[in-house]
This record gives sequence, structure tokens and C-alpha cells, in this order.
Amino acid sequence: MEAERGLADAPQVIVVTGMSGAGKSTAANVLEDLEYTVIDNLPPRLIGEAVAHHQVVEGRKGLVVVVDARGGVPVEVIQGAIDDLERQGVRTLVLFLDAEDAAIIRRYEENRRPHPLRRGNLAESIAAERELMAALRDLADVVIDTTDLNVHQLRDRITDQFSGVGPERPMRVSVTSFGFKHGIPRDTDLLFDVRFLPNPHWIPELRPHTGTHPDVARYVLSNPDADEFLRRVSDLLTFLIPRFKSEHKSYLAIGVGCTGGRHRSVALAEEIGRRLREEGVDVVVRHRDAERGP
Repeated sequence: MEAERGLADAPQVIVVTGMSGAGKSTAANVLEDLEYTVIDNLPPRLIGEAVAHHQVVEGRKGLVVVVDARGGVPVEVIQGAIDDLERQGVRTLVLFLDAEDAAIIRRYEENRRPHPLRRGNLAESIAAERELMAALRDLADVVIDTTDLNVHQLRDRITDQFSGVGPERPMRVSVTSFGFKHGIPRDTDLLFDVRFLPNPHWIPELRPHTGTHPDVARYVLSNPDADEFLRRVSDLLTFLIPRFKSEHKSYLAIGVGCTGGRHRSVALAEEIGRRLREEGVDVVVRHRDAERGP
């Protein structure tokens, strides 16, 4: 009975899309394991017919359609299909899988498969697809950047996102520390730049450690500006999270960046995560660049 009530809050139709080589097939396989019906490479104009044929109804796992560059990406058709379903009371969610160009190139070189667009060389094909997919990425409810995820980590992210939705399930929040010199995470909803704080990198005894070390955390968090930053961010998140949730946003990705992603951003991401947990928020803290070395 509990599981049935949980399904009442789950999306009935999930549109899985994104960059070729970013993990759409893995995502579709995981959702199929979670008992969704999966249709791969469905022409967008047929989404409504597929939903009607599979009799997507309240209270049970619904339909996953994979839409990508193989069949063209007429965003206005996809948006129209989603609008039609929403008017019928069918809850929909668009999941976009993304990755940095270098990661996509590496994956294609490893599996030796051709890119579906075949626009010149591989880099040119990826650039063309990224331009083609830009509007659809803007339409997405959830964006997952798979650049630094292996297939098992991606499976865990998808499972965590889409399995067992409870009737009072809180929004899931991820707080990710990173270094600007290594690039901004693609799947960030809110981004905070903490490079205004003194950098422990220039303190010889702190440089070898990361922001999880007590001495580094103490150095960062004892700064009055860090305290004021945390107070203001906490107030902002206290305001935003309930409002995002009321708009049926189930996942919020927060990025906290410093220069290298080892000290300031790590300490502050940990502290933001701790404060959110004290408020009863379901939060996970990740450190993307902490182990890259000083």
C-alpha cells in the first residue's frame, strides 16, 4: 500500500534525451529495471499516441520515451506533446543527459562507434549536436552531467532519482564543490562563487589537505565573510526549496566553486550540507575536484 501511494507522486511519462555518448542507454536500462516501459528512438510526434496505447494511468509505473538526434529533435513538437499530456493530467518529466566534449570524444574512441550525426569529424559532429540539443536542454526538468560518472555511479544517480517516490518525499538536494579552473558542472541549478575568501592554498601547512580536514575547515569557516555568506545562503535556500518543491521540482543541484576545488569550496559545501540536514533536507555532498592534487 505504501508503494502505491508513493507512485502517486512519480512522473507517469519520462522523456529521456541528451547528448550522444552521455549515457541515455544506461539511463533507459535503469528505468526499465525500475519497471517503467521504455520505447527507444520514438519520433516526438508519436509521444501522445504511445502514452494512449500504453494506457498510462495514476498509481503505477509509466512510460519512458528516448528522444535523440537519430530521429531529429523538433523541440516545438516535444513541447507541444508535453503540454498536451499535462492538460490531460499526465505528469511528465524531461531528463537530459550531458557530458563535456572531451569525455564524449573519449567514449566514442573507446567503443569505436560512429557519431549518429556524421557531420565531418567527431568534434564537429558533437558541436553540431550540442547546438541542435540546446533548446531541449533548456526544457529539461533534470540535467545530469555524466562527465565524471562511471556507469555504476550513473545507475545509482538514476535509481536514487526515480525509485520509490513517497507521498511526503522531500526534495533531494546535491551540493557539489568544484574548481573553476576545471570547469563549471553542467548540471548546476544554483552556483556560488567563494573565491572572495582567503585561500588556504597559500598557507604551507594547509596546502596538502582538503576542506574536509579540520584545520582547513576551521581556517575557512572562521572568516567573518564566510559566516555571513553561509547565513545568507541558508536564508536563500530556506526560501527557495519549498517553492521549488511546490512546482514539482524533485532535485536541486547546488554548485560551490573556488579556484582549484580543494579547500574553500569543499569546506563551505560541507557546511551548507550540514545546515540543510539540520533543517530536515535530504542532501548529499560531493567533492568533484578535491583529489586532483594541490
